[in-house]
Amino acid sequence: MEKRLPLQQVPTPAYVIDLPALRKNGERLKYVSDNSGAHILLAQKAFSSYSVYPELAKYISGTTASGYFEAQLGYEEMGKPFGKETHVYAPAFTSEDMDKLLPICDHIIFNSIAQWKTHRAKASAFSKENGGVQSFGLRINPEYSEIETDLYNPCVTGSRLGIRKCDLDNELSDFYASSDDPESRKVEGTILEGLSGLHFHTHCEQGFEPLFRTIKVIEEKFSEILMLPSITWLNLGGGHHISKDDYDRDGLISEVKRLSKKYNVTVYLEPGEAVAIDAGYLIGSVLDIVENGIRIAILDVSAACHMPDVLEMPYRPPLQGSFEAGEKEYTYRLGGNTCLAGDVIGDYSFEAPLEVGSRLYFTDMAMYTIVKNNTFNGMPLPSIWILGDDGLCTLVKEFGYEDFKMRL
Repeated sequence: MEKRLPLQQVPTPAYVIDLPALRKNGERLKYVSDNSGAHILLAQKAFSSYSVYPELAKYISGTTASGYFEAQLGYEEMGKPFGKETHVYAPAFTSEDMDKLLPICDHIIFNSIAQWKTHRAKASAFSKENGGVQSFGLRINPEYSEIETDLYNPCVTGSRLGIRKCDLDNELSDFYASSDDPESRKVEGTILEGLSGLHFHTHCEQGFEPLFRTIKVIEEKFSEILMLPSITWLNLGGGHHISKDDYDRDGLISEVKRLSKKYNVTVYLEPGEAVAIDAGYLIGSVLDIVENGIRIAILDVSAACHMPDVLEMPYRPPLQGSFEAGEKEYTYRLGGNTCLAGDVIGDYSFEAPLEVGSRLYFTDMAMYTIVKNNTFNGMPLPSIWILGDDGLCTLVKEFGYEDFKMRL
């Protein structure tokens, strides 16, 4: 029997995906797509809860993946049943990867010239045998990004992600010299033969303005390739907060239309956060309260296990009914129930004291949580629920000891 409960009665720990909020994001993404012609894909690395893919399919063009498992998931749960696109990019593919990816992917994006050379013959042959349904592209590195945290910046010196302009120049010196007109240059016999598009991903939690400035750099460095008739698409990657209230969606629409017209390409966007932002909760309960210079509430949810970006980014997650430390009378440090000393979610204050059994609702917890959680220390994985329009939560999945054991 289907288990349905009010949000306030969902057992903790639990992730709750807010379906109405997910639809709101989808509507904003569809507005951009409908008015610009852009194809918008779900980056599954941020959100892969496929039970809501049928709903998301109403708003987006498909999924993009970071490897075979994600690609297969996107193909099975959105691509095949709903006729949507399935894209994949990874820093490197094996020959076995290609055997699995070619039958299910519409676009395959390669990270290096060497990777493309390694797999081009197999990829091109498969595409030709199947009516040319596959399209292949290269990830470029413009060596320009406005991401301030190096951990998330793919354009820092030493990055393994993407092909620099100098890398292409070394390969294409004769090609560039063959004509003054990019549109008349012949790609046959060069590494560009068999390629249909370029991809870049240089953003993280950013608005339209950084994208606008990045596109200027892309055009300065790579316009000669974009002008080629054989290049039919340009993928602007992810990291765009398209669905946030303050995002300049009309500016994005205008820029997509300009690029499409100037280069005669289809423009792709592959947000992850913009699909699932502000569309979920992580609900936890207070297990104990101790003191050591500050009140410390020990929870059944863990930064290390259930929201790793809190430690990796790092950041302090939003919490319903809370305030900055010291702002209200009762301040607590919230920590997880693991042996990691640094398993701390953050310091918060409250208008009333916490007690053992108090429920805490962390918000914006749909993205980069379920996909990244783990069972360090044997911590239980939170169950997954979907909050519907009627205010009731439907259980999607519960986890137990066997889920912990079978990962080992």
